[in-house]
Formats: sequence, structure tokens, C-alpha cells
Amino acid sequence: MDSFGRVLRQHRTAAGLSLRDLAARINFQYSHISQVEREVRRPTKAMAEACERALSTGGKLAEAFLHEQAGDTDMRRRSVLQAMGALAAAPTADHLVGLEALRHGLGAAVDVDHDEWRDIVASYGRGYYQQPHSQVMAQLSRDMAVLQHQIAADRGDRRPILLQAAGRLSVIVALGLVASGQAMMARRWWQTARRVADESGDPETKVLVYAWDVVNGCYDGRPAGEVVALSDEVLPLLQGRASAAACGLLAGRAQALSLAGRHSEAIGTVEQLASLAEQLPAPVVNDVESLWGWPEHRLRHTESWVYTHADSYRRADQAQDRALALYPASQIRLRTQVQLHRAAALIRTGHIPDGLRLAADLLDGLPAGHHNELVRSVAWQVVAAVPYKERSRPPYDELLERVRP
Repeated sequence: MDSFGRVLRQHRTAAGLSLRDLAARINFQYSHISQVEREVRRPTKAMAEACERALSTGGKLAEAFLHEQAGDTDMRRRSVLQAMGALAAAPTADHLVGLEALRHGLGAAVDVDHDEWRDIVASYGRGYYQQPHSQVMAQLSRDMAVLQHQIAADRGDRRPILLQAAGRLSVIVALGLVASGQAMMARRWWQTARRVADESGDPETKVLVYAWDVVNGCYDGRPAGEVVALSDEVLPLLQGRASAAACGLLAGRAQALSLAGRHSEAIGTVEQLASLAEQLPAPVVNDVESLWGWPEHRLRHTESWVYTHADSYRRADQAQDRALALYPASQIRLRTQVQLHRAAALIRTGHIPDGLRLAADLLDGLPAGHHNELVRSVAWQVVAAVPYKERSRPPYDELLERVRP
């Protein structure tokens, strides 16, 4: 059977239409139609249906499209099966990577268009808070090996979906590296995550990846101005739309502005964030145990940070009380970070012994498995809040010992 492009050209010329004439009728660019006719570009279902309506071919275009789509599916299935089989058989492959590759290959043999990666990404969003860090990273490295091979093998319509999954999972890899103190390697992963998100063509994935990069830029030692500039790159994509990713970007931007000493802008951004968060759908707000949701405690955490840095201690105290009341028990590390904001506020308001004592008690009470570079970064802010003339106090040295790696 002739290809869709050839059938389209036959019926277009028979109807006496130029490429531009047909383009005007179906609302597609004439250059797009030309590429389809020359088989440089694959037709979409929407285009095939529009051409059928415009040319009235008696279903011949629809038949050609379905035949071509079936061929594409078979080709994609063969490509994925070959990639998964090669990965499973590779002598250097981890045993569990091989098993996972075989499982994905079996799934492709049944239904190559089934999108399992959305479910996998969602499960990692929950596991990030609920499972030990080492376990999450070990499992994630195996899944990323499989996903990498699928992206290389699948050049069809599912490729953007695979790239969206890769962008989000790369966020979790980078977050894990930041938390473990591997800042240099984390920055490489952030760069890769951004490239993958850009390639996916999905604005929501791009905003989400940049948002988490901006948030973590406030903890990994990058200059605050650099982090603010990064948020500037993707800010135009928000366009007032409420989403977890959009809220995450504004939260990170507000924190970075605080670190840069631009407190009025930081407060303005956190107020903008609060307004946007009110528009979030209930499932996003109620997703309190996932990395991909935006529950109220994240807003209050951001307010605590911004108002503490801006010396607006009454509002900071209110935000801290609300955050601590909302945080689930599983997120003890984040609860500790909010309480460290309170310790810094105590010191800045002249209650230096109380602030130092609170910070030390918080670090001592945090289970060893939850101590990481994010906590240490916030604890350093408490240390930095102590005036130089007060640093001869023994409690200051004691806190310093706890904060040093």
C-alpha cells in the first residue's frame, strides 16, 4: 500500500490544490504538509483527519494513515525489544537491571504504547520521602539505565513521554547527590535534567526541573544571583498557571532572593506564591507525601525562610507554627529545617543562648539517617547569625562542632 504522503499528494493534485491552498483549508503550515508528502515527517491523527475532510477521499487517507501507524508501532516495538534484550544480555549489566529490562521488553511485546513511566515517576515521588535514601538511589540507577536504552531506541511519538520521565527522575538523582554532599556531580545532573526537559518539549516538565534546580541552588553553595538568574530563564513559562511546578519555582526564587539580600522582592514573590497556591487543585494540595505535590506546608516553609531572612519575625513565627502543625511525621528533616529558622530568629533578636541551645538540641535529636547537606546548610545560617563579639561563647563552639562535616 502507498504511504500516507503519496496518497495525500495524489488526491491534493487531483483536486487542483497547491500546498498553500491545502494549508489554508486544514490550518497546517504548507511546509509541514510538504514534509509529510515527501515522507520526511510523520502525519499526526489530527492532520490525517483534517486532510480527509478537506479532500473527501472516501476514507483512503484514513486507511493509509492507519496502515502507516501500524507499521510505526511494529518498528517501535522491534526497536524497544532489541534494546531491552541487548541490555538484559550485556555481561556487564547489573542482575536487577537485566531483569527490569526483560520486564519492560515483555510489556512492549504486549503493548508498546502503554505508558508505565508515569506510574514509575509517581512512585519515586512518594518513595523519596518514605524510603531510605540509599535504597531509592540504588533502585533509581537501575531504572535510569533501562530508560536510557528506551529513549535511544524509541524515536516515535512516545519519545517525548520518555523524556518527560527522564527529566523528572533526573531531578531525584540530583536531589540525592545534593543531600549527600556531592554538589559538583549534582550540578552536572541538573544540567542534564534541564537539557532533557528542554528536549521533551513539555513546558510543565521544564518548569518542574528548573524549579527544583532553583530550590536546591539555595543549599548547594551556588551564588544567590546565579540562582535568581536561573529562575528568570523559565519564569515566562508560568503565565499565571497554577501547578506544583510553578509554585516550586516561585518558592525557590523567593529563597534565592532572600539569600541575595533582596528582601522586598523576596516578600513580593512569596506573596505571589501564596496567591498562586490558592488556585491549586485539591489533589495537588492533598498530595502531602509526594515530591510532586504542593501541600500547604511547603508554602509555610518558604514563608518561614523568607520572613526570617527579612527580619519579619512575627510573620516568620506564624509560618513556622503552621508548617510544624502540617508536616507529616515522615518528613522530620524538613520539620527540623523550619525549627532551625526559628533558632536563627532567636539569635537575631538577641536571644543568643536560647537560639544556640535550640539548634544544638535539634541536630542532636535528628536521627543520623536524616542528617545531610540540606540540614547542614540551614544550620550554617544559624551559625552565621551569631554576632562576632558573641562567638566566644562555649555554646557557639559546640554548635560549630555539630555543623562541621
